[in-house]
Amino acid sequence: MFDGGFMNQPFAFGGEEGKDKFDEQIIYRSSLQNFLIDTGSEVILVDTGFNTGMAAPAKKLGAPLYMGEKVADYMEAFAAAGYKPEQVTKILITHKHPDHTAALQYFPNAKVYISPEDADAMKLEGDNIVRAQYGEPYKNFPNAQQVADGIWFIEAKGHTFGNSIIIAENDGLYYVFHGDVTYCDAALKANKLSIVFEDKGAARQTLDRVREFIKDNPTVYLSTHCPEGYENLEMKRVMKL
Repeated sequence: MFDGGFMNQPFAFGGEEGKDKFDEQIIYRSSLQNFLIDTGSEVILVDTGFNTGMAAPAKKLGAPLYMGEKVADYMEAFAAAGYKPEQVTKILITHKHPDHTAALQYFPNAKVYISPEDADAMKLEGDNIVRAQYGEPYKNFPNAQQVADGIWFIEAKGHTFGNSIIIAENDGLYYVFHGDVTYCDAALKANKLSIVFEDKGAARQTLDRVREFIKDNPTVYLSTHCPEGYENLEMKRVMKL
């Protein structure tokens, strides 16, 4: 939806030590994308972007984050991928923020999977809202729910009180859709928390678990806010820490 942006190091790395510990002149690429999983029998979205017509944030000198130039509205990008809204059966929400949830209303047949905490925060109600029931472990994550064959909805608190990640297994690879566990891949590799919104301690625990998972499993790391997210997917690039 957006590309060609940037974030500075304090924004990307400063969640624990503080922004003043990092160099604002060091910048990393930024973008905005969400993901779609076509299983052959289901069309599943991981997050939805901003609602149609959302204006591009202005580019400001010295800003910690510039999302980039607007490429397309979420629904334009969705249509360009070759799908229709009524085909979507499930939407898996990593967390409540509008760059991950604002287009939910466009999908009339979709069940929306979301943590109870973030569902409450968004005041989501209705028969289509499925509050996650984390009833079993998955690998090194203690609380998970299988939502389709080879697709897991996993408790990963920190960025929000109900933050989640999604892992999909395919052809021996593990695709980690992580929302905002880190804002850029450089933060993952450097073992740094990006700016945290709600629970710093839980965010550290989640990042530790994600890094442990990546060390033990061939993982394609799919970020929302940096171009490595779509580049890793296109190349099926396995993350090396």
